[in-house]
Amino acid sequence: MAADEKTEQATPKKRRDERKKGNIFLSKDVVVVASLLGTFFSLKLLFPGMYEAISTFLIRYMNYASVKTEVTAEFVSDMTREMIITFVKVCVPLLMIAVLLAVVATAAQTKLLFSTDALKPKFSRLSPLQGFKKLFSSKSLVEVLKGIIKITILIWIMYDFFIGQLINFERTLKLDLISSTAFVLDCVIKLVMKVSIAFVAISAFDYFYQWWDYEKQLKMSKQEVKEEYKQTEGNPQIKGKIKELQRRMAMSRMMQSVPTADVVLRNPSHFAVALKYDGEKDAAPIVVAKGQDKIAFKIIKIAEENGVQVVENKPVARALYAMTKVSGMIPEEFYGTVAEILVYVYKLEGKDLMGKKK
Repeated sequence: MAADEKTEQATPKKRRDERKKGNIFLSKDVVVVASLLGTFFSLKLLFPGMYEAISTFLIRYMNYASVKTEVTAEFVSDMTREMIITFVKVCVPLLMIAVLLAVVATAAQTKLLFSTDALKPKFSRLSPLQGFKKLFSSKSLVEVLKGIIKITILIWIMYDFFIGQLINFERTLKLDLISSTAFVLDCVIKLVMKVSIAFVAISAFDYFYQWWDYEKQLKMSKQEVKEEYKQTEGNPQIKGKIKELQRRMAMSRMMQSVPTADVVLRNPSHFAVALKYDGEKDAAPIVVAKGQDKIAFKIIKIAEENGVQVVENKPVARALYAMTKVSGMIPEEFYGTVAEILVYVYKLEGKDLMGKKK
């Protein structure tokens, strides 16, 4: 059905929920390439120290072996200890760099996410049907193709490189050990650089593919978007009814305040603004009710039924309706005009200037 087609981009809530589950996009190729390249360049920097450590170890025990005729337990113990120390000096720094780069490359993609949901056992993972689906999915096919491409590129680069170096390899037979070793190391560095460039390109492709596939997985149907909106924002119909109920309650409270007003300004029936002023408490007259058309007519009717003075003043009534809020004070520019109206009303009702009965 068209309604079930996942055509909509994932909402922020959907992304947050999937992230909590540990469902994020991660290119493993980027992690591997970053780790290998970093380790390789670190090897170039650390090689002199590594070479010295290995040379010192070999020279020391070769010299020892040349003068000793028998191997003692103490000799074996010392050699084993020195071998372990040399191994730590040579290999541990590289291992630490490789692990650190892998962690950094992973953290850069996942933003340091750690989710326990991904560790929870799920019976669906044990389902043979689900296993077959994953085995023959488009994602699995892409992974197989990537593996084939990697192997093909690696074989082609190595073949092309060695064909180009055949003549030079023949020349190394005439060189001394140090020169030939330097030549081999130079060849290895060149070969690794070529392979690295190719694998960087592959990892870049994998990164964008994983991002595209992740976005595709997160897509939602229109119905899912509607359901999520209902869960987060509430059912629009129910919200509409609640707002209507709140509006009616506010209207009812406003109408109940009309009898407490000192005066209602009208225009003549399109706008009505009810004002109240208590000189002891209020800094300025307060709008207790206002309305337009039917509401204005109702305010006027309630005012007349409760003996509240109704004064027709078209410009003031229209302006106060537009510029004020219920329970708010009138703007300062209307103080003089409204004061004159209140004085007039108070005289009619026999009140003093504070609105109190004489």
